[in-house]
Amino acid sequence: MSTLKGKRALVTGASRGIGAAIAKALAAEGASVAITYEKSAEKAGEVVKEIEAAGGKAVAFAANSADPQAVRGSIDQTVAKLGGLDILVNNAGIARYGNVEDISLEDIDALLNVNVKGVILASQAAIPHLTEGGRIINIGSVLGERVLFGGVTVYSATKSALRSLTAGLSRELGARGITANLVQPGSTDTDMNRADGEGAAAQKSVTSLGRYGTPEDIAAAVVFLAGPGGKQITGTTITVDGGAIA
Repeated sequence: MSTLKGKRALVTGASRGIGAAIAKALAAEGASVAITYEKSAEKAGEVVKEIEAAGGKAVAFAANSADPQAVRGSIDQTVAKLGGLDILVNNAGIARYGNVEDISLEDIDALLNVNVKGVILASQAAIPHLTEGGRIINIGSVLGERVLFGGVTVYSATKSALRSLTAGLSRELGARGITANLVQPGSTDTDMNRADGEGAAAQKSVTSLGRYGTPEDIAAAVVFLAGPGGKQITGTTITVDGGAIA
């Protein structure tokens, strides 16, 4: 299929896990894809090679999502390399845990800088390049809607911020035919949260389906929103969590 043929996409934080799956899924639908990474140059290169081996076009840029200059630069590089930008997927995010009374200022700043400010700045830099049919898709977390356990309060707050940010973007950009939506993954089998790791059984137990999701499950939701099926969907949240917060 080629529902995204001719489209140009940037996926932030896409050297592995959910971001890599999104980049590959967009490319499989015909989009040219740029990805950013912070340190994992080798893994980012592997994502690019896999896309190219399948007949797609991909490029990778080093960009720390906590660095405003790097965030803006990644948009400029994408436009220069791909000839424009139609789809921005704000996937880059970090997790730092601890109860509010204990979490360090360093961790609070890191969470806010990447999970909130980085998304705002990437969107701000991308908007001038987006035209009719453009898409902004933010990747949040079910913990932004429901805090299922302690120790994740600040992280959850940063993901909750994406809900109002996404809604606001939909209002500001709707008249230009640009949509903004949020995808909220639940427990997803990645290096950061393995389906066979410590605490996995407890996470599975709160889902309706009794299992973890895969990065490809999240990517499928993103591809839908990026494609023709998503043209009338904006300001909304798609939760991909196996029923964890049902």
